[in-house]
Amino acid sequence: MWKFKALITALGLVLSPILMVRSMRFDLRSGSTKCITEDIKNNAMTVGKYSVVNPNEGFPIPDTHRITVKVTSPHGNNYHYGDTVGSGTFAFTASETGDYMACFWAADHKPVMTFSVDFDWKSGVAAKDWSKVAKKGQIEVMELELKKMYDTVSSIHDEMFYLREREEEMQRLNRATNSKMATFCFSSLMFCLSVAGLQLWHLKTFFERKKLI
Repeated sequence: MWKFKALITALGLVLSPILMVRSMRFDLRSGSTKCITEDIKNNAMTVGKYSVVNPNEGFPIPDTHRITVKVTSPHGNNYHYGDTVGSGTFAFTASETGDYMACFWAADHKPVMTFSVDFDWKSGVAAKDWSKVAKKGQIEVMELELKKMYDTVSSIHDEMFYLREREEEMQRLNRATNSKMATFCFSSLMFCLSVAGLQLWHLKTFFERKKLI
């Protein structure tokens, strides 16, 4: 039994860096904007939670420490908007593949203020609430861990195909760019040769007219 649990723990440590989890604390100045991007695949679940660090613990957060948050898709579709809030959450299933952007904006104050924001963003397998899954299905601990591993491996498998598709897109883009650059270089060379030929013709005509040659 303990060997099985040790194996699960070891696998979890190996696979954990692959899961898309972003937890951070950053400073935000009043009157400025900070944006964070996350590359999310189509049909992938993503959840986020943010909160402004209260400078006076035990008291309501001051109005000066409120922010506006907007989460948009690669094509500019709005998935979340929080106006002048101290904290909030968002959750959605991505309908587009690409870089999703979460932007945090603080109203301008005089003098300029700087405060901290805690932000937690999870995507894919990491975004699932496993506690509810276990409670709902009365799943044993090891069965739950195995389900986590299975979903993680499936996510890695899908991620590998996604990265392969992105690589093929980049290769097609590189080939198209190289072709355009070759055409541009050839056109530039022909233009330069034409200009040089016109200049020689003009000089020859000029010298003949002046009877210098």
